[in-house]
Amino acid sequence: MSAIAARLIPAWLRHYQLAMLPTDVVAGLVVGILVIPQSLGYAVLAGLPPVYGLYAAIVPVMVYAWIGSSNVQAVGPAAVTAIMTASALHPYADKDVEQYVLMAGLLALMVGALLWVAGQLKLGWIMQFISRGVSAGFVSGAAVLIFISQLKYLTSIPIAGNGLLGYLSSMVRYVSQLHPLTLAIGVVAFTLMVLNRYGKQWVWQSWLSSSHAKWAERLFPLILLGIAIFLSMSLHWTTKGVATIGTIPQGLPTFTLPYLPDFREALNLLPTAGLMALIAFVSSSSVASTYARLRSETFDANRELKGLGLANLTGGVFQSFPIAGGFSRTAINVDSGAKTPLASLVTVLVMVIALIAFGDILSPLPYAILGATIMAAIIGLIDIATLKSAWQRDRLDAASFMAAFVGVLVFGLNTGLVIGLMVSFASLIWQSSQPHVAIVGQLAGTEHFRNINRHDVITYHNLLMLRIDESLFFGNSESVHRRVIDATKQYPDAREIIFIMAAVNHIDLTAQEMLISLNKELLAQQKRLHFSFIKGPIMDVIGDTPLITELSGEVYLSNMDAVEALKDR
Repeated sequence: MSAIAARLIPAWLRHYQLAMLPTDVVAGLVVGILVIPQSLGYAVLAGLPPVYGLYAAIVPVMVYAWIGSSNVQAVGPAAVTAIMTASALHPYADKDVEQYVLMAGLLALMVGALLWVAGQLKLGWIMQFISRGVSAGFVSGAAVLIFISQLKYLTSIPIAGNGLLGYLSSMVRYVSQLHPLTLAIGVVAFTLMVLNRYGKQWVWQSWLSSSHAKWAERLFPLILLGIAIFLSMSLHWTTKGVATIGTIPQGLPTFTLPYLPDFREALNLLPTAGLMALIAFVSSSSVASTYARLRSETFDANRELKGLGLANLTGGVFQSFPIAGGFSRTAINVDSGAKTPLASLVTVLVMVIALIAFGDILSPLPYAILGATIMAAIIGLIDIATLKSAWQRDRLDAASFMAAFVGVLVFGLNTGLVIGLMVSFASLIWQSSQPHVAIVGQLAGTEHFRNINRHDVITYHNLLMLRIDESLFFGNSESVHRRVIDATKQYPDAREIIFIMAAVNHIDLTAQEMLISLNKELLAQQKRLHFSFIKGPIMDVIGDTPLITELSGEVYLSNMDAVEALKDR
C-alpha cells in the first residue's frame, strides 16, 4: 500500500478483522434504531424541524468515523450543543425557517473551523484547564434549562428565554394557552420514560432476566414512539389541537451553502461558537478518553479536535447543526458490541433508510412525545454526585460547580460558562498564591525529615528547617516571605535557616529577588540562609546570580548534609 493511501485510509480499516464484523453491524443497527427519537428531539431542542436531527447523524458521523480519535465513540446531535444552538440563534427564531436552518449550518461551520484550527495548533492540552466542577456545573445547569425549555412541547405554552427567569416569566404570561390533551400526553409519556429509566428494577428486572431487562429498557422509547404514532392516527390528535411533526421531507441531506451574514452578525456568533467548540471538545474528549482507557487504547486529544472539527465543517454544508460525542449513544454502542467505527457507518445507513422510507410513518408523532423523551433523558445529566463529592473533598471545585450552575440558570449558557471558568481560574490563582511551607524535623534513627505537626521528630534549637512544597514565582513569593518571617519569630533562637528545595521546580525572577532580599533581612538579624536539595536545572539558572553568589550560608546536596554541618554551630 502506498504511503498516500496509508494516510488516507484510517488504521482501523487497514487492519480490520472480519471477526469483528457481526458485532459492529449489530451495534450499528441498535444505535441507529434507538437514537432516531433522540435525534428528532435534539433537532427540536435546537429550534430546527425534526428531520434535521437525522441529517446531523449522517455526514458528520461518516466523517468522524473516518478520521476521529475514538474507535467506539458515537457522535451526533447532543443535548448541550442543541440548546446552545437554540440560545445562539434565538434572535432568528421568529424569522424564516429556511434562514434559521442556514444560520445553524453557519454555526456548525464556525464551530468546526475553530476545532480544526485548534487541532492544527495542537491545543488539546486546553482540556486540562477545564475543571471537573466547571464542566459538571455547566452541564447540570444546561440540563435544568433543557428540561424547562421542553415544557413548551408538553403544554403548548410558548415558553422562551435565555435563562430560568425568562422561561418562568413567559410560562406565567402565556399560561392561558395551556392545551389539556397535549399536557396529558406529555405527562403520561414522561412518567413512563422516567419509570423505564429509573425504576427498571421494578418495571423490568422483577420479571425478566438481567440481559432481557436491559434490552427492554433500551427498546421501550422506540415502542412508546410506535404506540404514540398509532394513537395519534387512530384518535385524530392533530384535529384536536395536538402539535405533531407533520410531513418529513424524504431524501438525503444535500450540499447547501450556509447563510452568509454581515460582519456584525458573524462577530456576534463567534463567542458562542467558541464556547460550543470548547464544550463539544471537552464532552467528546471525556467520553473518548474514558473508553480508550477502558479498552487499553491510546487517545490523541489533537486528533479528536481535528476529527470533531472536520465533522462539523462538513456537517455545516450538509444541513447539520453542531454535533459532539454523545454519552448515552456511546454507552449503547459499546454495550452492543461495537469494536470499530464501522458500527457508526452502519448507524448512518439506518438513518438513511429512515429518511427514505419512514418519513410518512413519523409524521403523526406528537411533539409532546419528543419533549418527554428529552426531559427523561436529560435528568441524568444533573450531576448531584459530583457536587456532593466536591463539597466533601474540594470546596473550591464545589464553588466552581455552583458558579457555573447558577450562572447558567440566571444568565444563560454562555455567560454561565464564563462565570464558572472565572471562578475556577480565581481558585487556581488563590491556591497557587498560598504555597505550603512546612517546618520539619528529623525522624529518629533515619535520614528522613517530616512536618513537625504530623510526626514525632527531632529538632535542633539553632536550626530552622523549612520545606517549600511549591515552585516559587511572582504569585506566591510574598506569601513564602511572610511565612518564613513568621517562622523565625516563632523560633527566635534558630540562627541557621535551611530551605529544603526538593519540591521546587522553578524560581522566576520575582522569587529570586524575594530570596535575595530575605537573605539580607536574615543576615541583619544575625541569621544565615542555607539551601538543600536544589535540583540541577534550577541550579543552572540561579548558580551565577546574586541569590547564590551573595548567599550568607551554604548550598548542601542533602538535608542530612546540612544538619550534620550546622547542628553544633
